[in-house]
Amino acid sequence: MGSDLNSYSGNVVALIDLGTNSVRLMVVRLNPNRSYTIINQHKVMVRLGEGEFTRGLLQKEAMDRTVLVLKRFVEMALNLGAKELWAVATSATRDALNRQEFTDRVKNEASLELKVISGLEEARLIYLGVSSGFHLGDKTAMFLDIGGGSTETILGNQFEYFSLDSMKLGAVRLKNMFFPEEEEGPVPMERYDLLQQHVRNSALRSIQRIRDTESHLAIGSSGTIETLYEIARRNNVPGRVNHLEEGQEILSLQELGNTVKLLCSLPLQDLTKVSGMNPRRADIIIPGAAILHTLMEEIGLEEIHISRRNLRHGLLHDYLIRGKYGYLEAKPKISVREQSVLQLGRSCGFNETHGRHISRLAVQLFESARESALHSLGNEEGELLRYSAMLHDVGMFLSFVNHHAHTYYIIRNAELLGFYAREIAIMASTAFYHSRKYPRNKHPEFSGLDPESRETVKVLSMLLSIAESLDRSHHQLIREAWFSRHARRLVLNIMALEGYEIEIWALESQQTFFKRTFGESFEVKVEVLTQ
Repeated sequence: MGSDLNSYSGNVVALIDLGTNSVRLMVVRLNPNRSYTIINQHKVMVRLGEGEFTRGLLQKEAMDRTVLVLKRFVEMALNLGAKELWAVATSATRDALNRQEFTDRVKNEASLELKVISGLEEARLIYLGVSSGFHLGDKTAMFLDIGGGSTETILGNQFEYFSLDSMKLGAVRLKNMFFPEEEEGPVPMERYDLLQQHVRNSALRSIQRIRDTESHLAIGSSGTIETLYEIARRNNVPGRVNHLEEGQEILSLQELGNTVKLLCSLPLQDLTKVSGMNPRRADIIIPGAAILHTLMEEIGLEEIHISRRNLRHGLLHDYLIRGKYGYLEAKPKISVREQSVLQLGRSCGFNETHGRHISRLAVQLFESARESALHSLGNEEGELLRYSAMLHDVGMFLSFVNHHAHTYYIIRNAELLGFYAREIAIMASTAFYHSRKYPRNKHPEFSGLDPESRETVKVLSMLLSIAESLDRSHHQLIREAWFSRHARRLVLNIMALEGYEIEIWALESQQTFFKRTFGESFEVKVEVLTQ
């Protein structure tokens, strides 16, 4: 991908996955020969979601212990030489009404920017992590991951996914719902039946979607599934699969059913002592088992392969594709982000030619404005502008009137894959102001952003607004546009075909807000091109 890998010899990156139940750290050294070495891994069960799912709020005690662990992880990563820290948060954080309070605490106390991802993005990262470490050949697989707050299902093959789904079903979530008080005794099968019925009702659409798609095998990941597999093996639970190839780990439906009977028959204090059980997982293993058991029954799975990989590995794989060191090539050639943006735009019937043209002009303006010292934003913000510009008119799908507001809503709620929640918010707000007045704090689309994001949106939306003016006719008459300085004067250079006058007139209305954004006005210089 054109990077000089030798200049990044020994670069270290830390990847952090904050789930509902546990937080995981992986520290990786990127080697100059396009390989990588995992130099440290840690997992701590913090129970961030404990008590949340019945109240909608992260509890103070849970936040306290999670922030402390994240602070220690950051210190550990820095001591190992990490130059970058990528941290994502899943179900417990994204569902919490007080998530901003929590992410602010993480930023202030642990010096960590926590990126909250959607359920579909979580599913995509799980797919990347599991599929990149499992040889599928030409087979199609159903991937299943049971977390503390959500369960993800994915259908895909070795190279691409066909569908992603995220359900609000998790071991901690169900424990909070069905075992609100600490219960020490065995779990009656009537209670277990209620758990299964809840799972059936909650997963009805996902089950139907999977049933309707042919797949050759099922692959399960997560601590819950691994623990159930270990318990079944170590306790010689009846129903073991006998056709194992060397190195394969498979849990049969019959084996799982017998394991459930064993677990439900024991009081909590005895559950902690079962061979293969992580004692800290004992109080949530039965809710987790109910999810796996029900899905296997309803989908018609006789067995499930066990994967020891998870979202953390997907985060690494995604970094290696998207990161600036070019270690892996994405398949297909366009990125997950661009695929997702195009999918959204095309599903809304957008004018792709116009969108691509505005995107190209906006990037030219962004890069030349940086060279002209109008802003100091980086390539990451430039990429967000590129995709905001591509999607700036998708709101026309609903109505021309207030289409900028419709565009904001569509981008904000589309769960674009490959983007973090903050990035989606910036893109949506940038697109919102492409045909509107200057961003103001009284606008909810702007006031909901953090201060740094607000400043970013001011710059990006101004440049997008200019780019939009330069194709007001939708005829792509303005072929190139860039800023430059001549004798201290800021000049907007334009290369255009005949008939460009409407675009130039449209620029006049931009001067007031441009000066408010950048502190100066610009002159326009046009060079007319022949056809």
